[in-house]
Amino acid sequence: MTRILVTGAAGNIGSALVHRLLMYPDYQVVGVDNFLTGSKSKLPVSQHNFSFIKADVNNYEEISSIMLSYRFDFVFHYAAVVGVQRTLDNPVLVLADIQGIKNILDLAKNTGVKRVFYSSSSEVYGEPVEFPQNEQTTPLNSRLPYAVVKNVGESFLRSYHKEFGLSYTIFRFFNTYGPRQSEDFVVTKFLKQAILNQHITIYGSGMQTRTFCYIDDNIDTTLACLQHSHCVNDVMNVGNDEELTVKELAQKIIRLTGSRSTIEFLPALKEGDMTRRRPDNSKMRSILSRPLTSLEEGLRKTLEGRMF
Repeated sequence: MTRILVTGAAGNIGSALVHRLLMYPDYQVVGVDNFLTGSKSKLPVSQHNFSFIKADVNNYEEISSIMLSYRFDFVFHYAAVVGVQRTLDNPVLVLADIQGIKNILDLAKNTGVKRVFYSSSSEVYGEPVEFPQNEQTTPLNSRLPYAVVKNVGESFLRSYHKEFGLSYTIFRFFNTYGPRQSEDFVVTKFLKQAILNQHITIYGSGMQTRTFCYIDDNIDTTLACLQHSHCVNDVMNVGNDEELTVKELAQKIIRLTGSRSTIEFLPALKEGDMTRRRPDNSKMRSILSRPLTSLEEGLRKTLEGRMF
């Protein structure tokens, strides 16, 4: 039996990962979350090979009792304070996540964990200096606490591997969306506003670009890394490379839903809304070995899979 810990198990990506892992009967999965941003409704109801423990990874006593008891083979550390507005409003809370990263790595190296998978972010690129954004080029020019914490986390993983031999995989996620995503993220927020025929609200001009990765593409890639030893002691962008403006996203959603919504432009955010995002996802594509889900297909699946 392979024992796997997923922190942030009640979040969008964490919960999707848990559900997929449980499809393999030889995996014993333990989910951990403190429900700060996650939701209990996203967790599996009852599975013989799944256990959930409410705990805060930033609290050493809480997470150490779990990791010392189970002696995990693999850890997916996905717990974090997320969401642009939330991280801007709570910068000290974001910085506290550094302690959680250190807790996980200290315990992992002492309990026989074979590899730690870490959810980093496209935010580590800050305001980018090249396109597409390549894993080898990280300019470290972002001042936002969330981006700083993700960069620090990556440095911790590399340092623990160098000094203690703890293997790692760093995933830099680019806007992963799907049916379990909360409604304070752009895709699900726009979908809800469109379905209710409300104004679709955009910060700034709407000309800032993003790419959007459907959850299945994310999970298929990460599972391949787990099961086939891809991206060991390396970093990989996980995202779609179809770039479009936020305004174009809103227009596409209005058309797709047949909404009567109009677009309302709000004052631009003072910080945190980068002008462009587009990953070099060649590593991901080589591992996934199938076409990525188109935005239109992903939006349809998201609509079919949730209740607004």
